[in-house]
Amino acid sequence: MQLGSFIDFDAMRPALSAANKRALFQSLGQIAGQRLGIDPAELVTALAERERLGSTGFGNGVAIPHGKIAGLKRIYGLVAQLAEPLDYKAIDGDPVDLVFLLLSPPDAGADHLKALAAISRVVRHGPTLEKLRGARSRDALAAVLIGVDEPHAA
Repeated sequence: MQLGSFIDFDAMRPALSAANKRALFQSLGQIAGQRLGIDPAELVTALAERERLGSTGFGNGVAIPHGKIAGLKRIYGLVAQLAEPLDYKAIDGDPVDLVFLLLSPPDAGADHLKALAAISRVVRHGPTLEKLRGARSRDALAAVLIGVDEPHAA
């Protein structure tokens, strides 16, 4: 699965401010809720419930908060670069500065896993992470992510 098939490039946020994980989830919920026409509180609740199962802090400064959302028609993702690194209780203990939000319909099990795998491939690639961290605008973030998809294009 390619990032371009589910990432909302217009909703990406460079330099998103969040004082803590809860504030981050509220910001992400507001952004995605507005884009999807879904109550932001529902999104925040889904993210918090998933987080209670274990940290979605992937490591290397990256978090992949995700959740299943009733009524969602397709897999949806957005990317945020944080203005300041955030203590996220990630698996490696490092603060998080890149966030990949992933929302899926409840019945999208296989596609949800494919989307997580696509994000995982990006965040395990050091040079791509550095490019994302160096991006200073929505267009620059989008260009890096589109560039990731191009070598795999059919």
